[in-house]
Amino acid sequence: MLLPNITVVAGLAGAGKTTWICQEIANKIATPNFPPNVLYFSPGTGNLPIDQTRLSAEFPQIQVFFDGQEVEFIKQLALSDLAYIEIGFYLDLSSISKLLGYKSYNRVAIVSKNSHDSEYHSWAQKIIYGALIQDNFTENHLTQNQLWRAPTSGQVIDEESLREFWYELTNGAYGNITRCKGVFDVADGRSLYTDFVAGVPSPEFIELNLPRNLEGRPKRFSGMEVLGENLDAVVIKQTLEDCCLSDAAILQAQEQVKEALLDEGSGE
Repeated sequence: MLLPNITVVAGLAGAGKTTWICQEIANKIATPNFPPNVLYFSPGTGNLPIDQTRLSAEFPQIQVFFDGQEVEFIKQLALSDLAYIEIGFYLDLSSISKLLGYKSYNRVAIVSKNSHDSEYHSWAQKIIYGALIQDNFTENHLTQNQLWRAPTSGQVIDEESLREFWYELTNGAYGNITRCKGVFDVADGRSLYTDFVAGVPSPEFIELNLPRNLEGRPKRFSGMEVLGENLDAVVIKQTLEDCCLSDAAILQAQEQVKEALLDEGSGE
């Protein structure tokens, strides 16, 4: 039996690890001999699987694993053709050995062009230059950052308020933000993904390829994480809560969307 091709991807926050993995998977899907059993796992995300949610929506052909599914992941790994493991900046590089044991794997580091002689350079077999992140966005700098996480599953966000909040957040209203990302359910039933890295242009919001939720509160994941210095976590939390809709407002919005979709379907 052939051993699975395992690629472990590591790098600083915002360098482009998930983006590179997505590009690799997309390129392989486009080939006629796309392997049938492809896995993705990013350990250490806990109850905030933002990247897992993104990949599940973008590539329904692959198997995506979440924290707590390590045993099943290892079991499926033996049956897979190809596997990607993403190591977040908050995990030690040695943590991969605890997961994979003595299994062989390819080591890929996604680094900024202004990064030199980091632990990733000495660890990796292959260096990929990703986003040109700010000069002060280094390994030492990251140790001074706060990581703030907030699951919002079951909440529905007013989209206009969300956009205003995200603009304020990424422009320094609540602290010096170096990286933030999130998945949000909005009033018209869509699930939106957003990602910000200081100094790197990026689209503000992307609709995920998921069914619209038009029946009460969503039963799927949503949430956000923020990395930065001097974060005003209390105000961030309160502002995010202020963007959330009540049951009555959710019901009203969903009824309006269903009526609009019905009108579209009838050709009116």
